[in-house]
Amino acid sequence: MNHLESLAAHEPLFAETRGDIAVSFEFFPPKTEKMEETLWESVKTLEPLAPRFVSVTYGAGGSTRERTHATVARIVRETSIPAAAHLTCVNATRDEVDAIARAYWAVGVRHIVAIRGDPPEPGTKFTPHPGGYANAAELVAGLKQVAPFEISVAAFPECHPDSPSTAADLDNLKRKVDAGANRATTQFFFDPECFFRYQDSVAAAGIDIEILPGIMPVTNFAAINRMAAMNGTSVPDWVGRLFEGLDDLPAARQLVAATIAAELCAQLYAGGVRHFHFYTLNRAELSYAICHLLGVRATA
Repeated sequence: MNHLESLAAHEPLFAETRGDIAVSFEFFPPKTEKMEETLWESVKTLEPLAPRFVSVTYGAGGSTRERTHATVARIVRETSIPAAAHLTCVNATRDEVDAIARAYWAVGVRHIVAIRGDPPEPGTKFTPHPGGYANAAELVAGLKQVAPFEISVAAFPECHPDSPSTAADLDNLKRKVDAGANRATTQFFFDPECFFRYQDSVAAAGIDIEILPGIMPVTNFAAINRMAAMNGTSVPDWVGRLFEGLDDLPAARQLVAATIAAELCAQLYAGGVRHFHFYTLNRAELSYAICHLLGVRATA
C-alpha cells in the first residue's frame, strides 16, 4: 500500500457530521453567586445541543443538598432539558432521603442518579447512617417505592476502590439493576479498551443495562490525578506528558484537553458507542467543542 492509499484507508476522525450521537452533561451545585452565574451560562450554552439529560451532583452537607435541589428545580422550570438529581446514602435516614425524593417529584423531576456516595471525611471507610440506606442497591429500591423514577447508577470500568474484586463489583452492579436501575454511567477513564472490556464483562455476567461512558475533559492535570487516585482510575503516562509545561498556558491546556477527550470519544464511537456523558465541571466550552467535533450540532 502506497502513502496515498494508506491515507484513503484512514479517514479523519471528525470528517463527517454524525446525526446519531446523544449527549448528557453533569454539573455541580454552585457555592457562590459568581459560580451560579458560570453554571447558568454553561447550562444555556449547552441547552441547544438538546442533551438527553443533565444531572446535578449532591453532597453530604445540608447546604449542598439545598443548592442541588434549587439548581435542579431551576433547570426544570427555566429550560427544556430533562433534569436528573443526584441522591446518596450519606448522612441521612431513609425517611429523610425519601422526603427529598418526594420533593423532587413534586417539582417535576423524574430522573434520579442514585449513588452510595463518598464518606464525609476523605480517606475514611464508608459507614451507613443508622436508619439509612446501606448501599446504592437499597437506595434504588427505596426510590422506586417513592415514585416511578427513571434511575441512573454508577459503574466502574476499573473496579470501585472499595470492592474486593471485579467479580464483587459486577455483583454490586447487578444488585442495582435488579433493584430497578435503568442505566449506568461510568467513572471517567482514558483508555477506550478499558470501556469495551467492561462492557464485555457486564454482558458476560448476564447484566442487561445501558452503559454510558463518563468523559472527563482534563483542564487541570493535578486535580484529575487527585480524583483518579481516589476513584481507582488509571491515568496513562502519556496524558501527563501532554500537559507538561502548560501550567501557565490555560488556553493551550484547553486545546490539549479537547483533543484528548474528542479522540477518546471518536474511538468509542468506532466501537459502537452512541451516547456520551460529560463531566463538565460547570464549564461549557470544552464539552461544547468536543460535541461539535463529534458532529453534534445546536438545534434551532
